[in-house]
Amino acid sequence: MYPTIESSVTDILRETWAITDGRVVPKTEDIVMKNGGRLVDATYLYADLAGSSKLANTLKKETTAKIIRAYINTASRILRNYGGEIRSFDGDRVMAIFMGAEKETKAVRAALAINWAVFEVLRPKIKESWSDGEDFCNISHGIGIDTGEALIVRGGVRDNNDLISIGKAPNRAAKLSELRGSQQLTITREVYEAMDNEVAFMENGTRLWHQAYNRNDSGLNEMIFRSSAYWGV
Repeated sequence: MYPTIESSVTDILRETWAITDGRVVPKTEDIVMKNGGRLVDATYLYADLAGSSKLANTLKKETTAKIIRAYINTASRILRNYGGEIRSFDGDRVMAIFMGAEKETKAVRAALAINWAVFEVLRPKIKESWSDGEDFCNISHGIGIDTGEALIVRGGVRDNNDLISIGKAPNRAAKLSELRGSQQLTITREVYEAMDNEVAFMENGTRLWHQAYNRNDSGLNEMIFRSSAYWGV
């Protein structure tokens, strides 16, 4: 076993990448397992249900599973509706990639719709589905969005592998989805500056987003924008 692992690591580290530019979000089979890579300019969105561990510790596991499934199902439908390509599920979190024209605007529009679904659909449905639903219906979540260049490769072994996105955009989007508080949606400055005014302001001109700062992994404060707004599908 160990010689096989050693030789495999050696092969991976010595292999020359065969990287091509991507025009659309690739599927797993689009990228060669051995050394393939796709360089993309994309917007990444992570939607993360908060407090699922607490739910699991206080509710029946079947109840928790239903709530998580309802959130993931709802988020996935909305992401696809606005042009997002879903490429990852991780427990109670889903990731989608947006590419092409207005990719930032489409991602933000999807985030606003998911927030609407949490407040106006999921919470009321949970409350009415269980006799004690009022005790745990106020589920919370976080969505993080960033945009930029990323390298998509395949990781794993034959018959057990998946796509991996490498770059600042997927990294920051995942981190920002973990921010909590009264504002559920967090986007980077790059997303804010690229998106259309239709998802930045209400019809009366009121701003939907508030400027804030977040300390990144390097210890630097980065400008971000947060919102608790929601907008129906």
